Amino acid sequence: MSVFTNPASGAADQGAAYTRAVLDLVEGRDPFEVLRSTADELRDGIAGMSDSETATPEAHGKWSVRQLLRHLADTEIVWAWRMRLALTQDRPPLTGFDQDAWAERLRYDLDDVGESLADFALLRGGNLRILDRTTPDDLKRVAVHVERGDESVEHMINMYAGHDLLHLRQLARIRAAVAGRG
Repeated sequence: MSVFTNPASGAADQGAAYTRAVLDLVEGRDPFEVLRSTADELRDGIAGMSDSETATPEAHGKWSVRQLLRHLADTEIVWAWRMRLALTQDRPPLTGFDQDAWAERLRYDLDDVGESLADFALLRGGNLRILDRTTPDDLKRVAVHVERGDESVEHMINMYAGHDLLHLRQLARIRAAVAGRG
């Protein structure tokens, strides 16, 4: 199992390894540039894919492009909430969430890729506008993640940039796996 799997059942134990691996993806890159470019890269990454291809998982038990894009849109909601808490409260607690339960129970397999991408782009734009107004002191503000401990706004920025890069790689992998099968 990959360190990036980070299942909810073992999140507390695997949180440090997951965090390090995600942060390593950003190494040497400007996280703000990653965050600003992700929506366009996602759009480019799905260009020309058929509806059937976007609905096909890369392998049994893995996500499809549909599920991946909805995960990114929903994760942007999670980040929006966490960032706002950190910027406006003193050391607020941040809950985790079970991404696989969300994907299953919220029926990500039924989502339209265009709508999910539009949702993601809109939410990301709002988050970036807030970040554009932050001060150096704002970036140091901390919230306490129940599984990973203290996380500053700056740390969150790096984590979500790494999360973007992780899923852009996943998108390319899914596309290669399902090309021509749909």
